[in-house]
Amino acid sequence: MRFIFFVFSVACFIGCENNQIRLRFLDEYVIKDSVSFQNKIVGGVSGIDKYKNMYYLVIDDSQEPRVVACSIPTKNGEIEKVIFNKTIFINDSLSHTNSKELLDLEAIFIDADGNLNLASEGSIRKNKRPLLFVSDSTGSFIREFKYPENLASIKKESFRHNGVFEGSCRSFDSKGFWISLESPLKADGEEASHKQEKYPVRITYFNSDSGKAEKQYAYELEHLENPIKGNLNLNGVTALIEYRKNEFFIIERIYQSGYGSYGNTIRIFKATVSHNTTNTLKLPSLKEASYVPLKKELLFDFELIKKELTEGIIDNIEGVCLGDTLTNGNKTLLLVSDDNFQLYGKQLNQFILMEIIDGGIK
Repeated sequence: MRFIFFVFSVACFIGCENNQIRLRFLDEYVIKDSVSFQNKIVGGVSGIDKYKNMYYLVIDDSQEPRVVACSIPTKNGEIEKVIFNKTIFINDSLSHTNSKELLDLEAIFIDADGNLNLASEGSIRKNKRPLLFVSDSTGSFIREFKYPENLASIKKESFRHNGVFEGSCRSFDSKGFWISLESPLKADGEEASHKQEKYPVRITYFNSDSGKAEKQYAYELEHLENPIKGNLNLNGVTALIEYRKNEFFIIERIYQSGYGSYGNTIRIFKATVSHNTTNTLKLPSLKEASYVPLKKELLFDFELIKKELTEGIIDNIEGVCLGDTLTNGNKTLLLVSDDNFQLYGKQLNQFILMEIIDGGIK
């Protein structure tokens, strides 16, 4: 089933004076529930990346973790269809380890060699470690990255369950990559709530050649605004892109369980490394530390266009990548939602196309 909405009038942004960026909603495409491809349900899409005109979707099925390659042709700012091409199974790619890993794949990017760079948040409650690793195009293991000391512990008192590695992207210069936590480390602060406090999430840069973490910054989440209705109320970083050097698009997703299918608040922020932003790589805790976080500004709030979406729902957006270039020369963003395989009620396999209007490019 296909849903197309082309909106010319909606543009929500807050931009800096000399480097203004706007994002404009173009189109939505929804894959119907329980679509099967190669005998597996397509759902749980937690990350997306584009490589050589092919898109790669991460499926966070811990029983059969996999990546689905697909074509997503667009025309005149509209998504024409989603065509599934192949499935890459990842489950056996970590046979080098001495213990059975639990993969909860949350992010992907494809490097210059066509290899799959994957992030898994494991399971903190089951004492299964988060992982950053590389597989080839068939899913066979190549290498694993060791994270820095302030992220190195798998102990339950360090990470929050389902709050570990959630977003990753190539660096702008393609010499490394960035990985973001979803929630603050327990050593850094509380989970985001209605209190107007600091909720710092660490974003770390790895050099691809050395495999080492070289720098890290704190990104501060927004507090919750809607009234509490259910027993789950949280905010976190779900995806990011380094769009220009030291400038990021970051997806924040608030989820509140008491609102059913309307429980997600999705916003896109621009985050910038300034001359005085603190490298937090050597800081074991941010609770008492003095630091300067990434500068952030709101680019787009999906609350403003919910009426243009299927049944007014903006779903659980967990993936973002650069999409096709429009005929006017502007780049696009392609966002995708995780429907959790419909385990928690009605959700959508939702693809959203947005135009990047970049006033900083002459």
